[in-house]
Amino acid sequence: MKKRANSSISLKNIHITDAFWDKYIRLVKDVIIPYQWDILNDNMEGVETSHCLENFRIAAGEKEGEYYGAVFQDTDVAKWLEAVGFVLNWGRDEALEKLADETISLIGRAQQPDGYLNTYFTIKEPEKRWKNLTEGHELYTAGHMIEAAVAYYESTGKKEFLDIVSRFADLICDTFGAEEGKIHGYPGHQEIELALVKLYRVTGRRAYLETAKYFIDARGVGENYFLREMQSPQYRQIMPDFSNYDPAYSQSDVPVREQERAEGHAVRAVYMYCAMADLALETEDPTLMDACVRLWDDMVHRQMYITGSIGSSGILERFTTDYDLPNDCNYSETCASIGLAQFGKRMGDITKDASYMDVAERALYNTLLSGIAMDGKSFFYVNPLEVWPANCMDRTSKEHVKPVRQSWYGVACCPPNITRTLASLGQYMYYQEKDRIYTNLFIANRTETEVDGVRVELELEGDFPWKNQFKFHVRAEKQTDMSLYFRMPDYARSFRIIREGAETGFAVENGYARVDGCFLDDCLEISFEAPAQFVHANPQVRADVGKTALVRGPLVYCLEETDNGANLASLFVRSDEEIREEYDSQLLGGCQILRVGGRKVSDDGWDGRTLYRGSCPPVLEETELTFVPYCYWGNRDKGEMLVWLKELFR
Repeated sequence: MKKRANSSISLKNIHITDAFWDKYIRLVKDVIIPYQWDILNDNMEGVETSHCLENFRIAAGEKEGEYYGAVFQDTDVAKWLEAVGFVLNWGRDEALEKLADETISLIGRAQQPDGYLNTYFTIKEPEKRWKNLTEGHELYTAGHMIEAAVAYYESTGKKEFLDIVSRFADLICDTFGAEEGKIHGYPGHQEIELALVKLYRVTGRRAYLETAKYFIDARGVGENYFLREMQSPQYRQIMPDFSNYDPAYSQSDVPVREQERAEGHAVRAVYMYCAMADLALETEDPTLMDACVRLWDDMVHRQMYITGSIGSSGILERFTTDYDLPNDCNYSETCASIGLAQFGKRMGDITKDASYMDVAERALYNTLLSGIAMDGKSFFYVNPLEVWPANCMDRTSKEHVKPVRQSWYGVACCPPNITRTLASLGQYMYYQEKDRIYTNLFIANRTETEVDGVRVELELEGDFPWKNQFKFHVRAEKQTDMSLYFRMPDYARSFRIIREGAETGFAVENGYARVDGCFLDDCLEISFEAPAQFVHANPQVRADVGKTALVRGPLVYCLEETDNGANLASLFVRSDEEIREEYDSQLLGGCQILRVGGRKVSDDGWDGRTLYRGSCPPVLEETELTFVPYCYWGNRDKGEMLVWLKELFR
């Protein structure tokens, strides 16, 4: 029997009660959504203008004016609406729903009679529709609109938005394909593929799945569509970066099933991989699945940062070569880590292999959260692992690195992407297939589901990641046979499960601990050890040779100038030093800090007139190093930050 397409438990049934995540999640509705609404309406002083909703009013003929913003500016409101859709799963909010409905109505009024929906081409270049798939982002923008409409429909049951995007999707299906008379092209920025699969799952319309499959199957086959398109007299370049276009940038250089390694623009890549995984499942295509496994393996074992971020080059926001992971000039776009987590979730769902969720957890706990300030009002697009604010200068190789989070961006894909991810965090927490329930993340929650028609309530209590002891309650309406699977994280040691006061044995299946039984009102106590530890990178990672980093559970730790003084590069540590763990309830909303004895190169005897000198070896002074979670960096004073620390050897 074919697997279910998506075995995550409905977001309506998951209620997160987790202290670690709640300080972010509660901001989504109370702070972030209103804040971003003001930005979309150009109501924020000192923040780069969005003009997003004004573009829709102009496209609808309700205002006069010129288009403003990036070619994909519509996606800002799409992701905002998607986040609203996810939030409404938590409970009705009439005021927020009314605001969303009015926005959806505006989008509908901007839609063209044939179903076309894109304010850039409607206002600015109506004659250029579908003439610039390389840069125009029409299909990318359509994808985000579709995802938003699906989320809003699933939470509210309202069909207006779903009908709008379905008319657009019908147009796309009629426009693109292998048949004669259709455009034999595919998107420059992948996204529509995974969105069409979502739309198919909601509507059941097979054409959406077939068009998604066409876009994946056609990519990189034969003469490159983008290179041919650029030769057309109708083509007009939009972005200077697309000069000397390399098809590998958009993963269109070879057919997707033949791709051996993650290449090109990181966000494009992982969005495509998500669609490939979806299609591998829906169409039962082992060749697509083989490609997903191969690309995942290259990406996470040779091109991923310890924080779960990807895309090491600031130029073209792309992968480079295996083991090229510089720390102070990397790009590591927040959207790319979100896409990586989405891909990992899908692969874990298909295979029920816990290693995929190990990576998704790493991306969520580190790079997703480093991308947003703890007040919800500023954001990182780029997530470096080493920052010296003074050299983050415009018109240099580090101009993309920001030492402080920004209130908004002209190209603002990351902030609303963070919002929709936080609002839908529950999708990562469980899988369920019939009487098998998989717990993926140790996030405290109350969840309702059904097993063989019997209502079952699940409750996970705990204070992760600070403590690794949990209580998992199962309450069923009547005694019910089921199998409970608990992910055994790759950093966990001495994994134990206690039931009714006695330690219980369990089978281990693909990184999950499986407990079978008949459950009515039961409590399982789960624990494991995950002490802070020094880790080292593969010696092929040249940027990290001779260095070490501190991790504790899923969290990567870093040094900040606030705690350790300036010139963090002058600090050394030995990996056999004792690591002291200390919980500080007042620091950064409450967090576990790590302290280690270290050494610092003395600057005694050096002055502003001496740049180099000989016959004088460095003097090392003893010091204490204080580490905080990387996800929290930059929430205090502006200053240096460092993840990988030079190591002293005996």
